[in-house]
Amino acid sequence: MSRIITSFANGLGQMAARLLVDAGHQVVLHARSAARAEDALKAVPQAETALVGDLASIEASVALAKEVNRLDRFDAVIHNATVGYQEPRRIATVDGLPHVFAINTLAPYILTALIDKPERLIYLSPGLHRSGDAGLNDLAWEQRAWQGTAAYLDSKLHDALLAFAIARRWPQVYSNALEPSWVTTKMGGTGTPDDLQAAPKT
Repeated sequence: MSRIITSFANGLGQMAARLLVDAGHQVVLHARSAARAEDALKAVPQAETALVGDLASIEASVALAKEVNRLDRFDAVIHNATVGYQEPRRIATVDGLPHVFAINTLAPYILTALIDKPERLIYLSPGLHRSGDAGLNDLAWEQRAWQGTAAYLDSKLHDALLAFAIARRWPQVYSNALEPSWVTTKMGGTGTPDDLQAAPKT
């Protein structure tokens, strides 16, 4: 039995959490607010607990990492919290950063750096990351005209780069980026070509 922490969301995050607990794993959920954490535990009552932390905030991300470490070591950490490609340019953080960058790029980096090393790290990075810009100039989109899709693609490429960097830096940790496939969810939209039931199994 493994001990796993994963962000809980409508759709794939919730489905993955249910599959994990059904397989006999100890699962700790994460949600951005107390209300969503309560909903998460109602949806997956077999989960060990649900931690709260708004990943749009550096301070809250650091605090979340400390809470995770207080629960003792995890076998796996799944970084699946994300905001999508239809995001407007929102400076929705106290740190003055775009919402997409703060949640999709910066938060996984902070959590990876501060959570005690697990045996396995998993980052979600859809195949669209191949169209992202690997340059690290203007990460906050201050010089460029905002393009929500491009900002999303860049952030998912950052997650894949982080997965590979960690695999090189921490050879004792299995670090993977995976594509869950394009399925019908709130983010994925309707009329998608792939199998929804197969996506969380990936």
